[in-house]
Amino acid sequence: MERVSFDDAETYEPDEGWRRVALAGDDDVSLEYFEKPPGHSSPMHDHENGQVCLVLDGELTVHTDEASERLERHDSVWLDPWEAHRVENESEEPAVGLDIFVPGRSFDFWTDREE
Repeated sequence: MERVSFDDAETYEPDEGWRRVALAGDDDVSLEYFEKPPGHSSPMHDHENGQVCLVLDGELTVHTDEASERLERHDSVWLDPWEAHRVENESEEPAVGLDIFVPGRSFDFWTDREE
């Protein structure tokens, strides 16, 4: 067992106010807590990982090439590997969520990303 203290976990901001925190995980699965400020959207992107996005507080809209889904507290969505998507906070309040990636991934996805 490997415990990860939230206060000591690796943290970074891909954009100002968009905080991400690495929680317990490994190469098979990784969990990232995130805080998304009002009006923020990640860029449209895809990755080799399947992804569950779970809203813990607030509201988020997940956009793919085919559809958009508005998620409220405790709602979740599954994104297939290589499915292009972006996650947007269209509200005037911060949103908090949890991303689960299968297989796991590191922060390098955002820190080493070329625009």
